[in-house]
Amino acid sequence: MVFKSGIISSRACVTVLACSFCLGSFAASAVAQTPEEVTRKLWDTAFIAPAKKKAVSRKSPVRRPPGRNYRVATPKVPTANVAADTVVGVTIWRLRRSTSADSGERLLVQHGSDTGEWLPERISANTRLLEGDRLRITVEAARSGYLYVIDREQYADGSFSEPYLIFPTSRTLGGNNEVKAGKVIEIPAQEDSPPYFSLRRSRPNQVAEVLSVLVTPTPLEDIEITDQAQKLSATQVAAWEKSWSTQIGRLEMEDGAGKAWTKEEKEAGADGNRLLEAEAPAPQDIYYRPNTKSSEPMLLKIQLRYRRRS
Repeated sequence: MVFKSGIISSRACVTVLACSFCLGSFAASAVAQTPEEVTRKLWDTAFIAPAKKKAVSRKSPVRRPPGRNYRVATPKVPTANVAADTVVGVTIWRLRRSTSADSGERLLVQHGSDTGEWLPERISANTRLLEGDRLRITVEAARSGYLYVIDREQYADGSFSEPYLIFPTSRTLGGNNEVKAGKVIEIPAQEDSPPYFSLRRSRPNQVAEVLSVLVTPTPLEDIEITDQAQKLSATQVAAWEKSWSTQIGRLEMEDGAGKAWTKEEKEAGADGNRLLEAEAPAPQDIYYRPNTKSSEPMLLKIQLRYRRRS
């Protein structure tokens, strides 16, 4: 991958990446849940049409959570028979230099002689990217489990590079890849230096970076967490995709692209014990798979596509 933080490829120092994904749980369990875990329901917010407004007293106004309208980005994948605790939310952020007029939360970047404040803004999953773009990613899974992130480069002929497991590593979150309701994990983490990755092609015919985000109810067998990215078997990854990534649908938040990072999102990402509440901003994209059980893994792919060279 030519995810860069300096220049970082999946064959080199990909360990600078640290994941930031927000997780919310909906299934009942023997473990006691906090109110935030119970009320942060991603699928409940993923209605395409706005809910009908009810008459309310002026003395007791109802606050509607922001950003709750979605459009279906994959019309061939039905939204029926989706278990609420199986969906996964993803937000891609692109950084730009902040100005005094900006109202969003800034990210302080200290990288060599380049020190300043940058503003993370949401972008659509369909946005064409330029080499050098600085990106961050957050993900929310709606259940407890284990998180894995695989990176591959995609080329113009449709082929892919070898797959590398870039998360977990012992250098990111101490190797802890457990996810739970409401917990925020960032890619990279705010304390990383730099706290973003830059896109760079490894060769002229590279057209995209493809991240496979995998949430499993139990740890994957034969995966030993080390301090480096691990090369995986292409055959094994293909088997996972065949079993866990067919008929993946995506909902995209309407009018979400361009919105800035909020205080709630920043604080939840900085503190692993802080959970996003129900009224906190929802993910830009929600991935779902009809007829999937809570006990089944889910694998979704995020394609970060380069803009065509003129």
